[in-house]
Amino acid sequence: MTFEEIEKYVGNLSDEDIWILYPYVGLELKKRKLVRTRNIVGERGEFLAIKVYNENSGLPKLQAAPEGTQNVDALSRKGERYSIKTISEPGNLTGVFYGCGEVDELNPEKKFEYVVVVVIDALYRPKKILELTWEQFLKFRRWHRTMRAWNLSLTRDLVAEAKRILDS
Repeated sequence: MTFEEIEKYVGNLSDEDIWILYPYVGLELKKRKLVRTRNIVGERGEFLAIKVYNENSGLPKLQAAPEGTQNVDALSRKGERYSIKTISEPGNLTGVFYGCGEVDELNPEKKFEYVVVVVIDALYRPKKILELTWEQFLKFRRWHRTMRAWNLSLTRDLVAEAKRILDS
């Protein structure tokens, strides 16, 4: 089915049919082991990051980390830990990183080796994938007072310094 055919089909569904379709798609994604949680945006980013890393011969091969592993979403064959955050356009702010130190803590315990930021468009297609080291994460992190945790903002400086894995 083409995108246009899907768009036409879905556009003709009633509101109630759309509500029925939404959880069905979520259940099908779980059945196919494409997602593990209800955080579809985050799951899509993790799926895309692992897929792109595994399909690129110049990048480490990744596998999903065990469910419930705090701040670690993927592991390399060398045991390197990757935290993956997804931003959906037009946003520019990641979700938060819990347990990565307090607001006044300059050198917290290292929780992962790399952060991978996946930017997706409104149709969940990858637009950009960036990689930061732990040290770069510490440099660019920002304190979220309400959540009492850190996040990243895609500033020009961060994008310029990050390793570009994908830029479409």
